Amino acid sequence: MDVKFQAAIISGAFLLMILLMTFTKRLTKKITLVKKLEPNRKKVVLNVFYFLYYLLFGTVVIVVLGIDFERLSLFISSALAVLGIAFVAQWSLLSNLTASIIIFFYHPLKIGDRIKVLDKELDFTGVVKNITGFYVLIETDKKQQITIPNSIILQKGIELYENE
Repeated sequence: MDVKFQAAIISGAFLLMILLMTFTKRLTKKITLVKKLEPNRKKVVLNVFYFLYYLLFGTVVIVVLGIDFERLSLFISSALAVLGIAFVAQWSLLSNLTASIIIFFYHPLKIGDRIKVLDKELDFTGVVKNITGFYVLIETDKKQQITIPNSIILQKGIELYENE
């Protein structure tokens, strides 16, 4: 493949990545404003999408440059095996990141909401103080700071009370 052609394809892929990132940023900003969500929640979602865009761009560059797939696949499979073992050991990490994206787009939970976790073991009522990529921080009526993993918020029911 001609070097100029390779450069043109890589440049085009880079421009496409920039356009996708801009579109994603505008869309998440609009969703944040329409749903009146905490702006910091937008960062987690943007980081996940940006990572996927970088991964796609890197794949295009590898294919265009004609890097030896045998050696590359050996390296990638080794890295993925290590990551796989790490994720199995910390499965909750991945499920909490996924849950944070679902909470961002589809769940009515917002910072400042008063909630009750509907579970026998987790009988907490309080105000949502923060929603991060991994957990929801709740301040109970007794002024205790409690963190509940995002995956628990999706798995267990929560009761939303009117804002006080």
